Amino acid sequence: MLENWLKPIAPDLLQREGLADFQFGKRMQLFRDVMPDLKTTQIALIGIGESEANAVREALYCMSFPFEGLVIADLGNVRKEDPAFFIPLIRELLSGQIFPVLIGRQPEQALAQYKAFQEIQRLVSLLVVDERIALNDRPGETQNFLTEIIHAKRSALFHLALLGVQTHFVPPAILDFIEQSSFECIRLGKAKADLTEVEPIVRDCDMLCFNLSALKQSEAPGQEWPTPSGFTTEEACQICYYAGMSDKLKSFGVYGFHHETDQERQTAQVVAQMVWYLISGFYNRKSDYPVSNEGLVEYMVDFKDHHTPITFWKSAKSGRWWVQAPVKSTKKYQRHRLIPCSYNDYRLACQEELPDRLVEAFRRFS
Repeated sequence: MLENWLKPIAPDLLQREGLADFQFGKRMQLFRDVMPDLKTTQIALIGIGESEANAVREALYCMSFPFEGLVIADLGNVRKEDPAFFIPLIRELLSGQIFPVLIGRQPEQALAQYKAFQEIQRLVSLLVVDERIALNDRPGETQNFLTEIIHAKRSALFHLALLGVQTHFVPPAILDFIEQSSFECIRLGKAKADLTEVEPIVRDCDMLCFNLSALKQSEAPGQEWPTPSGFTTEEACQICYYAGMSDKLKSFGVYGFHHETDQERQTAQVVAQMVWYLISGFYNRKSDYPVSNEGLVEYMVDFKDHHTPITFWKSAKSGRWWVQAPVKSTKKYQRHRLIPCSYNDYRLACQEELPDRLVEAFRRFS
């Protein structure tokens, strides 16, 4: 059935005889003439822009595959790049408990990733890594994907986090709207100052859209609007690793790769490394996403300004932290009630200094 949306991998990319057994290209399921059996597949790689995805494949196939037991399928490229066309494809994969990794050309293609998840989950936490905020501040302008998501009549958006934003590119009215909506906006400088504090924000999302414009031009020249400032490749890979490790994350997309402006295939290699570290994080998941309190250590913190203590939880498996929203939560919000945080957040709380991020998170339940 998936063949209705997908084109097989080009034959010239299937020359695997020169690859060693430890390399990625030898260890994947591949959609060639026949769709592979996906009953045990955990991750599916899909290209939305064919030339871009194929360039990434050439780099990825040569990398090592130290992920024993992990079943990954490369399902080729979508037949049409219109987001409305491949929403059912992503939904089918999600319904089958398969983690889609999407390689796209246009940031607007992330709309399909969101709508597919929306159809199987009532409330969605979305993380967008980008230097700009893809939101219009004037009615009647051409819509982009965040405008459509936020202002939909029946929006399923529970929370939006924006990472790597450079405020010199963003209209003040947009920043005001983000703040008033209790969304998160983590500026580039703050993120780079201590990337470990970004991990809880990444861990809180159901789906992640990574726009390559968040990287420096010198790191990834194959962009439509390259700029001199942004994340480095190492920082992007670290964010991808955090994302892969999150049991809550169900899909990942990297967008904005323009193959014709790439130099020496550098951007293709960067994207391949990002995908590799995402998969490495996925392979190292600890299965400690707290759908229950089992396996978590409880820490109670008293506040003078709160009638009841605030409860923190620490995973015995990974050492990661969560804080419990101090409100009565219906079944509708159960998945989001435990909010990822850091040890530093807990330490500050012990000094009766609740970080702004957690204050805003609590407001989402009021």
